Amino acid sequence: MSDAESTGEPALEPAKAVYRTLGKPFRARTDAEMDAIGWSVFLGMVILLLPLLPFLLLLWLVTKVLDAVVPTGD
Repeated sequence: MSDAESTGEPALEPAKAVYRTLGKPFRARTDAEMDAIGWSVFLGMVILLLPLLPFLLLLWLVTKVLDAVVPTGD
């Protein structure tokens, strides 16, 4: 006879399945709302940053030319 039976407590049964969540189980589906928001943010950033592209390219070109002209200490 086990301790649980001798004290009058019901015996614990082993768990059939372990779920490590407090919420409902996740049901995979497409998330079209967040997809639309993501594309909107991306396109907004492209529209806002597109005028800066020539300056970024010029800065990149100047650094490449300076790297080629100035000798390194290696």
